[in-house]
Amino acid sequence: MIEEMRIDNLGVISRAHVALGAGLTVLTGETGAGKTMVLTGLNLLLGGKADTGAVRVGQRSAAVEGRLAVPSDSAVAERARDAGAELDDDGTLVVLRTVAAEGRSRAFLGGRSVPQAVLAELADDLVTVHGQTDQARLRSPARQRQALDAFAGRDHAGTLAGYRAAWAERARLDEEIDDLTTRAQDRAREAELLRLGLAEVERVDPQPGEDVELAAETERLANAEDLRSAATGAHAALSGSDDGPDEATAVVAVDAARRLLEQAGHHDPVLAALAGRLADLGYLLADVSTELSGYLQDLQADPLRLAAVQERRAQLGQLTRSYGEDVDAVLAWAQTASQRLFELDGGGDRLAALTERRAELTRTLDGLADRLTSGRRAAAQTLAAAVTEELAGLAMGGATLLVQVAEAEEPGPWGRDVVEMLLVPHAGAPARPLGRGASGGELSRVMLAIEVALATSPESGAHRPPTFVFDEVDAGVGGKAAVEVGRRLAALAADAQVLVVTHLAQVAAFADTHLVVTKGTGDGEDAVTESGVRTVTGADRVRELARMLSGQDSDAARQHAAELLELSGVGR
Repeated sequence: MIEEMRIDNLGVISRAHVALGAGLTVLTGETGAGKTMVLTGLNLLLGGKADTGAVRVGQRSAAVEGRLAVPSDSAVAERARDAGAELDDDGTLVVLRTVAAEGRSRAFLGGRSVPQAVLAELADDLVTVHGQTDQARLRSPARQRQALDAFAGRDHAGTLAGYRAAWAERARLDEEIDDLTTRAQDRAREAELLRLGLAEVERVDPQPGEDVELAAETERLANAEDLRSAATGAHAALSGSDDGPDEATAVVAVDAARRLLEQAGHHDPVLAALAGRLADLGYLLADVSTELSGYLQDLQADPLRLAAVQERRAQLGQLTRSYGEDVDAVLAWAQTASQRLFELDGGGDRLAALTERRAELTRTLDGLADRLTSGRRAAAQTLAAAVTEELAGLAMGGATLLVQVAEAEEPGPWGRDVVEMLLVPHAGAPARPLGRGASGGELSRVMLAIEVALATSPESGAHRPPTFVFDEVDAGVGGKAAVEVGRRLAALAADAQVLVVTHLAQVAAFADTHLVVTKGTGDGEDAVTESGVRTVTGADRVRELARMLSGQDSDAARQHAAELLELSGVGR
């Protein structure tokens, strides 16, 4: 339930505090007083689009703050907590919306900045808004079908949800089947290319890192003589030639230096330490000399091996040019290609499985569609009777609502039914579709009758938010019909919070809370100020109803207003 709203610098409203009670609350006032801005503020709180033109002229921004009473275990509270909002200790949730004159809008929920869309999500569970545009939408067969589905009950709603889920799944299958069918040639061509590539890789049979090893081997074989010359010279420098006379070599020189230092090291530990380091160096030089000797024994110039290595590298090069920058990349491509080929070769099996599943879904949809049709036809009779009874109480005693369920040319995500509501305005008159023949006043009362029927039917599966907002639902209505509109709104408010913007005293008289919007002109300011939205009771309320009845505060108008209050059962 919406407990209160505070509005700053919105349209003609400079500052206003709107306290909303339970039951039926009406909002009245002179034309242009700011009633519409109150609804604009409410729309902002509900995540509606922000209009910079609504910011009061000369002000930098507008702000609307609302306080909502939200049960802690409700879907609204859960969604708010998911968004990071905090509920007050008394179970209320504060919503704030600001609109800057330069066009930026911000939303806050429970002290946390949130996207505008979050407020719109909460609105679905908080408020149902009915205005002139909603009456126009009632002319749509789709909206009429939705109303009938809402009335048909929870079991019907479950059937519809199952149908919609199956319809969506079949649509996805249709896309995949179409892809498999229309791209069959492309898939076959892709599979053939993959087979050729995999066959080539299998024929060459590359090994991980093989290209790197062969490159190194090619370098050795191609430069065997230069390598032999370098290794021979290095070996001779270290240890001398195996077949030549002894000569000064690195090994001999280091060994001689070591012996000299060892002899003198008895007298100085520094030289002894250096002698140890020369001993380590001697061992290292000896090891290198030994390895060079072994290298020279293994090093051979082998033209046949070089040719074989070059040929193998050429084979690997063909693979890397086509399937990867090196052998490891080629092997990775082959693994991926094998998996893809498996998918492509299984396309026929996949198509058969999808086709079979589609047939199952079609049978399921046919069964669910039959149940939807039966449910709608049964609900159509009940809804028509309930709305017709409500219309009788709305000064349309001779009117009858007909709800027809016909088969659509093509089934859709809602089933195979076309729902059309027709109005017989009086006995003997032809039935006229709401979409073409009903007047604004008739639509207002039909919409209200449907809403009351949905709200009061024990079998209704409709989701009923705790708050209803009606913007001039009484348009085109007067006299006795207006009294009955007020009576039905009061009946709806027995189990919900109902806010009505009205210009009819006959409707306002049924309110539990009567708010009047007035503009002040103090200090030259033509605007609604803090005292401009007030709750009227007693004599003040009688005067407001008198103004609504006759435009003036006369004894006759006040007497008529008092009679209306007595008639409504509210009293003064």
